[in-house]
Amino acid sequence: MSMFDDLERNSRAPNTDEAFHMLQELGRNTTDEIRRQRAHFRIAVKIGVILLPGNASQQLTFKLKGVTGDISEGGCSVLFPLPIQVGDLYRLQFDRQALDLPLTFARCVRCRLIREDAFEAGFAFFKTICLPESAAAGAPAGGD
Repeated sequence: MSMFDDLERNSRAPNTDEAFHMLQELGRNTTDEIRRQRAHFRIAVKIGVILLPGNASQQLTFKLKGVTGDISEGGCSVLFPLPIQVGDLYRLQFDRQALDLPLTFARCVRCRLIREDAFEAGFAFFKTICLPESAAAGAPAGGD
């Protein structure tokens, strides 16, 4: 059997049953289904955040202010005026008067352009946080 036979066999179109099952699976990928599969419940809340580098040696290199869009025990989304690096580690300092949370270490898992002066960044916390009762008063945003 040659390499071309392997390629031909692996690149064949799915049969009718496989195609039907793939379409069914795509049909189940609704927003509600995705939210149900998330690990943590999200709360839509606007809180001021200061973003600092995760490494102590870089602590004085930059400070960026943003506002949360939502938060959960496992992460949050934040709107910033500048893009940040996906994969990098950061310290998130939440406005303690709005939400009493300690300085939190997180990895940026996504950053997308909303408009020229607005970028939404998604963070995964290294350690789950305990959201205070006051945060539960915010509007729910689904799962995480």
